[in-house]
Amino acid sequence: MTKTIIIIGSGFSSLAASCYLAQQGNKVIIYEKNPTVGGRARQFKKDGFTFDMGPSWYWMPDVFERFFQDFNKQTSDYYELIKLNPAYRVYFGTNDFISICDNLEEIKSTFETIEKGSASKLQNFIDQAKSNYDIAIKDLVYRPGVSPLELITPKTALKLNQFLSNVSQDIRKKFKNEKLIQILEFPVLFLGAKPNKTPSFYNFMNYADFGLGTWHPKTGMFDVISAIEKLALELGVTIKTNSPIEKILVENKKATGVKINGKIIKADIILSGADYQHTETLLEKEHRAYSDKYWESRVFAPSSLLFFIGFNKKIENVSHHALFFDVDFNQHAKDIYDNPKWPEAPLFYANFPSKTDLTAAPNGMESGFFLIPLAPGIEDNEVLREEYFEKIITRFEQLTNQKIKNNIIFKKSFCKNDFVTDYNAYKGNAYGMANTLLQTAFLRPKLKSKKVRNLYFTGQLTVPGPGVPPALISGKLVAELIQKSFRS
Repeated sequence: MTKTIIIIGSGFSSLAASCYLAQQGNKVIIYEKNPTVGGRARQFKKDGFTFDMGPSWYWMPDVFERFFQDFNKQTSDYYELIKLNPAYRVYFGTNDFISICDNLEEIKSTFETIEKGSASKLQNFIDQAKSNYDIAIKDLVYRPGVSPLELITPKTALKLNQFLSNVSQDIRKKFKNEKLIQILEFPVLFLGAKPNKTPSFYNFMNYADFGLGTWHPKTGMFDVISAIEKLALELGVTIKTNSPIEKILVENKKATGVKINGKIIKADIILSGADYQHTETLLEKEHRAYSDKYWESRVFAPSSLLFFIGFNKKIENVSHHALFFDVDFNQHAKDIYDNPKWPEAPLFYANFPSKTDLTAAPNGMESGFFLIPLAPGIEDNEVLREEYFEKIITRFEQLTNQKIKNNIIFKKSFCKNDFVTDYNAYKGNAYGMANTLLQTAFLRPKLKSKKVRNLYFTGQLTVPGPGVPPALISGKLVAELIQKSFRS
C-alpha cells in the first residue's frame, strides 16, 4: 500500500532516503527550510565564482557507485569525476611540504625518502586498512544500529583488538617521523574525533585515502547533490524549499504530520534528515527520546570557521586541496575536544576548486575556500572571525611564498552561529557526532524513534556517522527500516 512520507531537510541523507522510499512506491515529499536543496552541501555563487559550502572531499567512490546502482544507474549518468594528482599537499613550514600522489606506489616512495624502511611498513598498514575497509564499508555500515550483535561476525571477531586500541597508537608503533604520522592521522579527522580517541579499526579511512584516491566531481560536490535531486525527481519525489518545520504532530504516540508556515500537513511517516537534537525540539517534551543532558554528554565533531574568497589572480604554489600543519597538531586538537576555546595557533585547510574546475572562477582568477576546525558551542563574532582570517592568511602567504591579501575581491565568512541559523545544528557543529568507541553503531542515536511510532531519523547524528558516504548509507538504512515496518 502506498504511504505518504514527509522528509524534513534535503541534505545527502534525506535525498538518498527519498529515492529509496519513492522506489518502494511511496508518495514522498521533501520540505527544506532554505531556498535551495543540499543542506550543508549547498552551493554559493557570487560575481562569477562558485563554491561548495560544505563537503569538498570526494572519497570512497565505491559507495557512490553502489548508491546509484541500487537504481540501475551509474555516477557517470549524472556527473563526471576527475582523480586529483596530487590528491593533496600538506605544509609543515616554508618550502616544507609533502605532496600525496594519486597512487600508492608513489606515496610509498615519498614515505621512503622521508623515513627509511617506511615504504614496506606503509604497504602492510594499507593492506590491513583495506581488510578493515572491506569489512566496514561493504558490510558493517550497512547495518541499522539496532543491536550490538550487528558488530559480531567471524571477521570482526578477528579484529577485536583493533577496537581496544586507537589509531594514533597503531600508527606510532609503525612510524617515527612526525610528519608522516600526522599525514596518516589526518583521515580519521573526517570521523570527528581525535586519532587517540578513534578505534584502530577506523584506519580503513587510510585505505580510502591512499588506496582509492581523492576525486573531484567536474564542477564541484554540488554535482552530486544535483544528481541525487534529479534521480529523486525522476522517481516522483516532490521537493519544496523555503518550508521550515514548526512542529511534528503526534497523536496517541504516533507521528501524524507536520506544521509548516502555519499549515498542517498530514502524512503516514515522518522522516527527519535535519539535526537530530533540533528535530526532537519539534516534539512535545514527553515524546523526546533523548534529554538535554544526553546531548550535552555526547562528543561532537568540530564546528568550523569557513571563508569563501574570490581572488583576482591565480594562486601559486598550492594544489587543489592543501593542509597546513605548520603548528602544533595536538594543541589544536586539545582546544577542540579537551578545553574548548579558540586555538592560539590553528591548523587550517585550503581548497582551490578553480585549480581543477575552470568554471569555478572567472578567467585568470581563483576561488578559494579556507577552513579552521573549532570546538562546537564556542563564542562566535565578527571580530574573532577577522582576527583568525588574518592569522591564517598571513601564514598562507609565508608558507606559499606569495602575497595575496590585496588580491581579494570579496570574502564571505561562515561559522558556528551560521551553522545554528541555517542548519539548526546543535552547538553549531559542522560534522555531527564523533565516531568514538562509545558512539559507534548501536551506541548512536537510533534511526527509529523510541517514543513515537512512524517517526524516523537519518543523517550524521545517527547511524552510521559523519561524512558524505555514511550519509548516503544512512538514507538507505532508514528507508529499509521504514519498508520493514510496513510489513509488520
